[in-house]
Amino acid sequence: MTVSAESIESVQQLTTVWRTMVLDRDPNADVRDLPGIAVRWADSRFGFFNCITLTEAEAGAELVRHRLNQAAGIMRTKKHPGFLWLFEDLLDHEARSALETTAEQAGLQYAFPGTGMAGDLLSIPEPAHPDLTFTRVRTDEQLRAYADLQSRAYGFPLEEGRDGLAGSELWKNEVYAYLAMRGDEPVACAATVEAQGRLFVAFVATDPQWQRNGYGEAVTRKALYEGARATGLTRATLHATAAGAPVYPRIGFRPNTPIHFYNLKG
Repeated sequence: MTVSAESIESVQQLTTVWRTMVLDRDPNADVRDLPGIAVRWADSRFGFFNCITLTEAEAGAELVRHRLNQAAGIMRTKKHPGFLWLFEDLLDHEARSALETTAEQAGLQYAFPGTGMAGDLLSIPEPAHPDLTFTRVRTDEQLRAYADLQSRAYGFPLEEGRDGLAGSELWKNEVYAYLAMRGDEPVACAATVEAQGRLFVAFVATDPQWQRNGYGEAVTRKALYEGARATGLTRATLHATAAGAPVYPRIGFRPNTPIHFYNLKG
């Protein structure tokens, strides 16, 4: 088997962007690149900033078993829980078939699915939505609103999202982070950030009470449009949750590798 360039790109985009994100949160964050394993762990209360992933292409069953045990061991040394992101297309067929058992034996439990996506978005028109205006995140108050949308969308306590994002200069200055405003109320958010010649779409969320109105798609288009206008970049990548996966192909993204998210048992 040969691993697709898009799947390799997907894991490389994660390790690149998350290194920047977690070091912004904590300059002493664990950002080690070990043989076959990338650690990107801020040890934040915001679980998405505590990340570890496997990086070897065409990994066989025995190697994956060894790496998952290593990864779980690293996760057990941390104060706050996080996720192991496993990019399925990097595994060979035998490793994929044994994955459920292998992960369980390593002390990991399946959390939720994701999908790597990418697209060459040569021309994104300036987005509009009849209900919305868009505001770029520039102030601490706006960034706190962005963090709170993350928490509401994923069912976290508000303090967890704020622990990940609040006060960040990176997010207010270098990330193209946008709020979708319905009047004075922030109802959705999305961001893009430059990474290795691509725009990486990150942390798209819609307040649960305002979902299924096209707000998440609209603000994602806005973050892409403004990021592309500022950087000149036309290729974009993202990691979609199950909720977001049907939306992004309408913008021009194509799925590549399935992603399995795991956390520690118990």
